[in-house]
Amino acid sequence: MTIPMTPETGVPVAVSPESTAGAPGSAAFRRFAQAVLRNRKATAGLVILAAMTVVAVFPQLFTNIDPQAAIYDQQAGPSAQHLLGTTQVGEDVFAQLIWGTRLTLLITVIVSLAATVISVLIGVTAAYVGGMADRSLSLLTDVFLVLPTLPLLIVLTAYLPSGSLTITAVMIATSWAFAARQLRAQGLSLRTRDFLEAAKVRGERRSYIIIVEILPNMISLLVASFLGLAVFVVGFAAGLQFLGLGNSTELTWGTMLYYSQQNGALESGNALWMLAPGAAVAILGTGFALLNYAFDEIGNPALRPVRRRRGKPA
Repeated sequence: MTIPMTPETGVPVAVSPESTAGAPGSAAFRRFAQAVLRNRKATAGLVILAAMTVVAVFPQLFTNIDPQAAIYDQQAGPSAQHLLGTTQVGEDVFAQLIWGTRLTLLITVIVSLAATVISVLIGVTAAYVGGMADRSLSLLTDVFLVLPTLPLLIVLTAYLPSGSLTITAVMIATSWAFAARQLRAQGLSLRTRDFLEAAKVRGERRSYIIIVEILPNMISLLVASFLGLAVFVVGFAAGLQFLGLGNSTELTWGTMLYYSQQNGALESGNALWMLAPGAAVAILGTGFALLNYAFDEIGNPALRPVRRRRGKPA
């Protein structure tokens, strides 16, 4: 990199943040947002997640039935009053599905967000600082990468107090390593860029360079890491609760699957009790996955679908 100097004194000229390559962060973010809105997969994923968020925040708009009120006919089939039937003790399945959205989505967002933050702290710091810090953090990341995640999750949740808090903490501790490895690789590619060298010449602190200069240039990867973790968390959290490792008194889609399986919902002809929360898990995971695929296409032009022009042969 060539540092501009004054012709009279030969002293380096201070480079303003606006003149560096990292400065147009807002313009890059606008282009990124426009690309997301033009992508069909991203649009479909946003619609699914927006609908799930509305249900989670305002469940009373969709049902006025207490999901834990065992006051209805037992094992009743679908009807105008009970759209998905009732459980073996007379609870409304549709009300449980609606109210279970809140805790399910909350666990997914908290775990994905916290694991992404940890991966940023470890991956980007290792890449930029280098030296012994890089080797130590990389070793820590490698250790968590080789750990068998599912058996470890089962063992930890079995010995710790049951509940969403335990599942959340265990999944945060075991799901950050892969994203940290990706962010470290991206950080290494940015470490020698000209705008970072200019920031060093200006005397900026390391924390400023990482937060203001590096992270805005990794937005697509950060979002993709969050979405990839969310797809993982949706299935794993429901799977752990389905195995009975969660708190059975908490209302989530996973505990609905657990109770429906324990009471033989399929065998007794009450299939919707099990199929409805399973479909909800699949739909929520699909929403995150569609957004993840869309961000991959935006970040990598080779993955974008080729559209035929009208009036011309294929």
